[in-house]
Amino acid sequence: MSLATREVSWDVGGRRVVDGVTLDVTPGTVVGLLGPNGSGKSSLLRLLAGTRTPTSGQVLLDGDDLRRVRRRDVARRIAVVEQHAQTELDLVVSDVVRLGRIPHRGTWSAESDADRSAVSEALERVELTALAGRSWHTLSGGERQRVHIARALAQQPQELLLDEPTNHLDVHHQLDLLGLVRRLRMTSVVALHDLNLAAMFCDRLVVLKDGAVVATGTPTDVLTPELIAEVYRVRAVVADLGPGGVPSVRFEPGPP
Repeated sequence: MSLATREVSWDVGGRRVVDGVTLDVTPGTVVGLLGPNGSGKSSLLRLLAGTRTPTSGQVLLDGDDLRRVRRRDVARRIAVVEQHAQTELDLVVSDVVRLGRIPHRGTWSAESDADRSAVSEALERVELTALAGRSWHTLSGGERQRVHIARALAQQPQELLLDEPTNHLDVHHQLDLLGLVRRLRMTSVVALHDLNLAAMFCDRLVVLKDGAVVATGTPTDVLTPELIAEVYRVRAVVADLGPGGVPSVRFEPGPP
């Protein structure tokens, strides 16, 4: 397992936000983090990224405690795409993507051929080469999210963490963006609200409630009417699409 946690907990102001989570992320898979608002999804992502220090337990990178790994090495390995990444600077698309090379450069070092190649390849992978010279502020929401994925890819990471990347995007851009993440075949952990999108694009799901894991497994195993009622307090019908099929969730009015 490249990225894992062992009984990791995180307390803020005397309140337990992440509660004893043990997680193994298989290399090359897309893992979806599910749960209602306040369930600990974003906090768990920050612990996995090393930007928060656990109150107890361990976050492991290739078996090493993340707290003992140099910050620069973590930044080269793990890339994060935030939910609302903004900039007030008037940057063009290629400049935003170029920020992903910071972990690989010295403080005063000039841009190298390797840097330019990584930026060019990242833009190509998200199909934004034609927009490299466009101002960030002229882009649509979907285009901005793709730019931030390109910035993350320019880091040349082995693990990609995404916090609600489809938030505020229309259906077309939601499908486009998650399809891109899927095609990358990179070790990815994605916090999502939409259960159907999670079923379509994730190999495994981890469901959180009050900071603790209540279910983990394939979408077919996890997305049951009983679990949805327990975690989300809504009534749902889950269509059985057969072996190897993608479960489809339909919500119904009324209490669970």
